[in-house]
Amino acid sequence: MNEVDLGLYFVSELVGTALLVLLGCGVVANVVLAKTKGAGGGTLMINWGWGLAVFAAVLVSAYSGAVLNPAVGLGLLLAGTISLPMFLVATAAEIVGGVLGAALCWASYRQHFDAEEDPANKLAVFSTGPAIRSYAHNLVTEVIATFVLVFGIFAFADYGDVNVGVPGGLGPLAALPVALLVVGIGASLGGPTGYAINPARDLGPRIAHAILPIKGKGSSDWAYSWVPVVGPLVGGALAALAAPVLLGLAG
Repeated sequence: MNEVDLGLYFVSELVGTALLVLLGCGVVANVVLAKTKGAGGGTLMINWGWGLAVFAAVLVSAYSGAVLNPAVGLGLLLAGTISLPMFLVATAAEIVGGVLGAALCWASYRQHFDAEEDPANKLAVFSTGPAIRSYAHNLVTEVIATFVLVFGIFAFADYGDVNVGVPGGLGPLAALPVALLVVGIGASLGGPTGYAINPARDLGPRIAHAILPIKGKGSSDWAYSWVPVVGPLVGGALAALAAPVLLGLAG
């Protein structure tokens, strides 16, 4: 593990997560808010928008290795790839970055938030919610979806160097497999919960929704907020524990 400047590490994760959330929440806003040019674009537009958001975010956070997700960070911590201080710094940066990215999204679409009458659509821009509310089932969905994400990331690591600050063997295209995996998870497993698969992606924007002066915004649904935090963390941890065995057998 290379020696790391934790200040730069924080900035790298903050910038990457802010860009991730700005573009990811931005595509949701474009699809669900009133009077946008992308209104009614559908779930696949959202899936691809989030995938491309991941691609862009990975590219701009090379110094920190583009963790961008506390569930991924927990997996890397359990695998010994990053240290506990790095995990804690990254997680703090990701949550702050999530708030910042969501605030920038709101600023970009402010007129459309004002024109939108449904509070549920406004909240949907910021955070995930279940199609059928059942906390146990929603939790299982998030665990499974995040397991797929983190397990896939461990598999992709074989194609590049995951040390901090060292780009993968595919150069800039090292971000592409993860981006496509996110698109696939959204298309296949996103129906029940909206596939948070990232505590910072959900918690940071939910905090932004709560504190921003959004016209007619309604509740931030804090009763559900623990599911997209706990589920991804459990899924990330399970993937980290399973990866050495399952990938060893596969390879």
